[in-house]
Amino acid sequence: MAEADDTVEIYEPPLFEPGDKVRSRFTVKNDGTMWDAEIGEVVVHKGDEGYVRDVGTYLQRYYIYAVEFVDRRRIVGMRGRELVGLDNKEGTR
Repeated sequence: MAEADDTVEIYEPPLFEPGDKVRSRFTVKNDGTMWDAEIGEVVVHKGDEGYVRDVGTYLQRYYIYAVEFVDRRRIVGMRGRELVGLDNKEGTR
């Protein structure tokens, strides 16, 4: 079942903070927002690990996490539901 996208995430604290180690739950393709990749090109593979560099918002509803995937030499904006925390900190989902 698909997750409803009507939640306003910014009413709660972000799931991740800068410096947190995370893993991608999905393969992610360029949707046209990355200048250095063709549209449709895979920019992150499921299981890739990286570090949150910054936390921003989109449409005053969602957190967007700028994740640096060091092995891929890319910084990719991702939603919290696309990530798994690896830092074993209390509260990391």
